[in-house]
Amino acid sequence: MNPTKTCLRRDVVDIQPWTETCGQIRTVIEEKDEAAAEVHHLEITNAKLHYHQRTDEIYYVLEGTGRMQLDEEEVELHKDITVYVPRGVKHKAWGSLKVLVVCIPRGVLNDVHELE
Repeated sequence: MNPTKTCLRRDVVDIQPWTETCGQIRTVIEEKDEAAAEVHHLEITNAKLHYHQRTDEIYYVLEGTGRMQLDEEEVELHKDITVYVPRGVKHKAWGSLKVLVVCIPRGVLNDVHELE
């Protein structure tokens, strides 16, 4: 057991956004924080189709509407919808969405495999 515990508190507005596979991202809890998971705040309009070999993702829609492709299935997204994306599933989302993504285990940004 680690005798030193560090709690984190971050405000998403204090985090500089940048663009990646899914859109505008703010990494709220990042790999270097050494937490059990990473947490990302994403603004998605048109993500690229991709998958992760080692990372599962949980998307929670904070606001907006859109759709998500999960392998060959397509689902509707709107506020308060949660989508679990297991590792290996090809996925992308589009629309006008703000989502919170929990990535388990951490390290997802080194585990993005774009297909388009």
